[in-house]
Amino acid sequence: MTSPASIKPDLKEAPQPSADRERIMQFDRPDHAPADDQHRSAHGEPRRSLAMRMMRGFLQVLLPVAVIAAGLGTHQYLKATKPETPTRKARPAVFAISTVPVRFGNVQPQLRLYGNTIAGRQVEIRSLVAGQVVSTNDGVRDGGRIDKDEAILTIDPFNFRADLQETRAQAAEAAARIREFEASLAVERGNLKYAREQQQLAETDLQRAEPLAKRGAVTERTVDDRRLILNQRRQAVAQSENNIAVWQARIAQQKAALDRLKTAEQRAEQRLAETRLVAPFNAYVTDVGAQVGRMVGVNDRVATLIDRDWIEVIFTVTDRQFGRLVKGADGIEGRKVQVRWNVGETPLVYDAVIDRIGANVTSTAGGVQLYARIANPAAGVGLRPGAFVEVMVPDNEFSDVARLPSTAVFDGDTVYAIKDGKLEARKVAIVSTADSDVLVRGDLVEGEKIMTTRLSLPGAGVRVREVARHGG
Repeated sequence: MTSPASIKPDLKEAPQPSADRERIMQFDRPDHAPADDQHRSAHGEPRRSLAMRMMRGFLQVLLPVAVIAAGLGTHQYLKATKPETPTRKARPAVFAISTVPVRFGNVQPQLRLYGNTIAGRQVEIRSLVAGQVVSTNDGVRDGGRIDKDEAILTIDPFNFRADLQETRAQAAEAAARIREFEASLAVERGNLKYAREQQQLAETDLQRAEPLAKRGAVTERTVDDRRLILNQRRQAVAQSENNIAVWQARIAQQKAALDRLKTAEQRAEQRLAETRLVAPFNAYVTDVGAQVGRMVGVNDRVATLIDRDWIEVIFTVTDRQFGRLVKGADGIEGRKVQVRWNVGETPLVYDAVIDRIGANVTSTAGGVQLYARIANPAAGVGLRPGAFVEVMVPDNEFSDVARLPSTAVFDGDTVYAIKDGKLEARKVAIVSTADSDVLVRGDLVEGEKIMTTRLSLPGAGVRVREVARHGG
């Protein structure tokens, strides 16, 4: 058994109560308490403090658990006693759509294309001679009009007219000299004729003298004289023949000189004519570079002329459209088209014919370029180069096709027919387009309704309700 003296060290090592608690306990304990009670109190106070701390920790754990358990219990009770809400049966979704009936037939759509007008013929007029501009046509200004064979401008012709007159005078002089040489040639030819006759007489005289000299009727001297005369006559003939050759050569030389002068005369006439520039066709005038009083040199730019009766439109068709038009009965070249220039409220309409296919096919153009010549571009408001126009090209005629709005086609090959208020898928093939519509062939029935409304998730069996109908 442990004595009280043995446990004193333990009591000293135990944690002491706080000052507040000592004051409270001292306040509760009477001053006149017996000595034995004080002794028990001194020994039992550490145990009481430990019990109180344990009780307080237990309460700190138990109280939250009790709160949570009470909450769960209340939730379960409320859930179990909750009145049942009447449920409404789910109705299938019904989509409001627009439809169009299927109508089969022959259709020749119009390809709506776009292009630009260009000049079919454009000429840059340049000065052919140098000089001062003395007059111009009133139409020689940007945007002006000028008719065929009208004078564009005139350059001072004085020097050119003087050159022409001088050349003509030289030519006349050369022609007169030729006539003089020809006259001399004629005289020389006459002299040759007489010389030949005298030569013939001398030959006859010598022939008569030679037999007489053999018979002694005439002396040898006489025969020698006759031979000398014959040689003189022969020399005269040769001299005349040489003179004729000389005159003929002189005439040839003078004729060559005359030809040169005639050419110079024609050149002078051409230069004089070139002082007056004329329009080669009916034209619009642009890029004017010469006016009255200006000195122009050879090859100086005067103006640019655009043929107002030859305007073309260039436009591009896709490879698929080009292949379809080529295989058509009408081909491409010679196909009639319609050109619309959208200005103001009413577009200006012009007839045109496809004239040719572009020389090069480039990837940047996105297809094949075609050129169409406008039949009468100057009619009404004249069509100018550079206008952005709309080109309506008649496509090939397609037989036994249905025309549907492009919104009716899903995934490129599917349309949805309406049967008993539900959608049914139909497979189709697009053969062509017509404005915002498509021409299709496929699993379609004449008169059945096709959905044209775009749904996010279309499919067979989806319930629909028709609210609008296109076409009849």
